[in-house]
Amino acid sequence: MIGVYFGLFLAAFGAATLLPLQSEALLAGLLLNGQWSVPGLWLVATLGNVLGSLVNWWLGQRLEHYKDRRWFPVGPRHLQRARVHYQRYGHWSLLLSWLPLIGDPLTLVAGVMGEPLKRFLLIVSLAKGARYAVLAWLTLGWIA
Repeated sequence: MIGVYFGLFLAAFGAATLLPLQSEALLAGLLLNGQWSVPGLWLVATLGNVLGSLVNWWLGQRLEHYKDRRWFPVGPRHLQRARVHYQRYGHWSLLLSWLPLIGDPLTLVAGVMGEPLKRFLLIVSLAKGARYAVLAWLTLGWIA
């Protein structure tokens, strides 16, 4: 039983990093199985996904220290442009952190841009928790 929750945690954690993984199918399958607590599955998936996003944020914080290195993948002009866009849309853009393709890089950019940790965790937790709640509702609603 613990293994199921741990596996879901790992899948959700990995899916939130820049690795090409996804956790929604696993969560839906576990929900449809009906052997595990729906709130428990939601909590484990959300926690894993938020902590994976935290890794991205942390990496973004560390990347900033290397911006003057020759090998840094983004030039100063592009970094400044990203900073302007992030300041324009600000921390509320983190509400999109649940989206495929753009969500994970967005959490990395938040780290590079110096997003405060508390606000980052609050907004990302809301976005990712809502995504898994909607997924659970849709999954269980289809079989009801």
